[in-house]
Amino acid sequence: GYSISRTNRNKQSFKSHEKKNRGLYMRNKHLSFRSGNPALNANTFASYASKGSQTMTIMGTVNKTALALLLLMTTALFTWNLPAGDPRASGLMGLGFIGGFVLAIVTAFKHSWARFTVPLYALLQGLALGGLSKIFESMYPGIVNQAVMLTFGTLGSLLLAYKSGLIKATENFKLGVVAATGGLFFVYLLSWILGFFNIAVPIISSNSNMGILFSVGVVVIAALNLVLDFDFIEEASEKGAPSYMEWYGAFGLLVTLIWLYLEILRLLAKLYSRRD
Repeated sequence: GYSISRTNRNKQSFKSHEKKNRGLYMRNKHLSFRSGNPALNANTFASYASKGSQTMTIMGTVNKTALALLLLMTTALFTWNLPAGDPRASGLMGLGFIGGFVLAIVTAFKHSWARFTVPLYALLQGLALGGLSKIFESMYPGIVNQAVMLTFGTLGSLLLAYKSGLIKATENFKLGVVAATGGLFFVYLLSWILGFFNIAVPIISSNSNMGILFSVGVVVIAALNLVLDFDFIEEASEKGAPSYMEWYGAFGLLVTLIWLYLEILRLLAKLYSRRD
């Protein structure tokens, strides 16, 4: 009787342990599925946590994003304040765009370098954006202030909508945004290639009704990418990503904000040009 009772207890203990493991597996599987990023699975983050290393936090990412934006604005003001016709402006803009692109590629493949590459990326992008914004401002006075306010207004509105649950980053939502972004990238790539043969895609730069509608759609797609950035930061923090991923999360937000600002600037320029 004792032997049978002990066997039953062992079976119950095994079933309880198996049920607990199954629950943990389903939870990790759910989190990994929600993230949609194979490099950010639960096992990866658990290995970092087990080593006692510092982990990523939402507040840490916010602080890194604020610092990156401050660095960007610092160099942007420098090129913005250069005298009209200053030969340094075009050189600094070129350095900013090319250098920023190179650092973006490096950061995308080397996440652990983000703490070094993202501040440099912000500084270089500031050089480019400051000079480019000055050109638009000389053509359409007041356009830059409006673009900046609309960019940060969009950021604040979407963050509030995301935190309140009004917008949820479901898998279908992510799939739709990624598909739309990929399609848009293909259109821009095609336009860039056709440019070598002096063939223009009017809808991209035209101030016609269709051109403006296209720009509005692009702004919407760029804005919705912010929701994906919020979701990535939240999920990575939940999973215990290493602390350097705070810089990578800030990098994602920075890239999206720069893209959104440029598209808003393009849209406003089209609207301004229709007044002439």
